Amino acid sequence: MSPSTQKSNMNWTVLFLCWLLVSGSTAGSIFFSSVMEFAPCVLCWYQRICLFPLVLILGVGLISFEKNVVKYSLPLAIAGWLVALYHTLLYSGIIPTSIQPCSQGVSCTEEYIDLFGFITIPMLSLFSFSILIALLLILHRRMTK
Repeated sequence: MSPSTQKSNMNWTVLFLCWLLVSGSTAGSIFFSSVMEFAPCVLCWYQRICLFPLVLILGVGLISFEKNVVKYSLPLAIAGWLVALYHTLLYSGIIPTSIQPCSQGVSCTEEYIDLFGFITIPMLSLFSFSILIALLLILHRRMTK
């Protein structure tokens, strides 16, 4: 196998991991709201707005192995990460609830799950977006070499 073919295969694998991550995160989000019947708050919806299109963008990038897939997906991932960070800080009490955007309807600090005493839904979203951004940056670096 030639070095360029090997590099291309590795790039495709990293892109596939990105797609797998956003697909799993999307499935988890839908599971929480549809099966577990956890009502999403405003910040959850903003994170979903950033996450759901990534399944299609990265999926199309996998099929055609479009070199610009990082350029299209990274801004959405960063926007989702920023909302998830704000949501996590709000949830953990670092940001006062007086400035939360969820003044009506479902509270942004509603406690649905608490795995191992500290892992919450906003934190799961933050982890997911963080890993996605790291993988996209790795892919971008590999593709520009």
